[in-house]
Amino acid sequence: MSRLIYFDTSALAKWYINEKGSNEVEKLIRDQGPVNASDLTVVEMRSLLARRRREKHFNSSLEIEIFSTFQEDIRRKAIRCHPLPFGLATVAVHLLNQLSEVPLATLDALHLALAREIGTEILATADRIMAEAAEAMGLEVVRFI
Repeated sequence: MSRLIYFDTSALAKWYINEKGSNEVEKLIRDQGPVNASDLTVVEMRSLLARRRREKHFNSSLEIEIFSTFQEDIRRKAIRCHPLPFGLATVAVHLLNQLSEVPLATLDALHLALAREIGTEILATADRIMAEAAEAMGLEVVRFI
């Protein structure tokens, strides 16, 4: 039985955009089973794709195609998209207090709070600080840095 793995946006984007680490993300998804993400991931993915288009990494047609594929993966349950539960902000505040030596960003604290709430055992990320915070929480981390 596979363990629960939560993908932050930095890792999950590599499933949709061919870049350094994409092959490793695909292998992890094949080996570990369904992807767990959150409604926060949807907002961040939309923002990430728009930024990449503005930076001329791809055109608007590809931006729309990638986001549509991402949404379809959520609809067909290839990605388990968890809602943001009431009280998540309080959990994130507690994490920020607990991990006060880690320069954890607000949205990353929310991702980690949700990961804790759903019983995540493994966090997949391409973010060095997120990885550091997850390890401090006792999570196993798969890094795509």
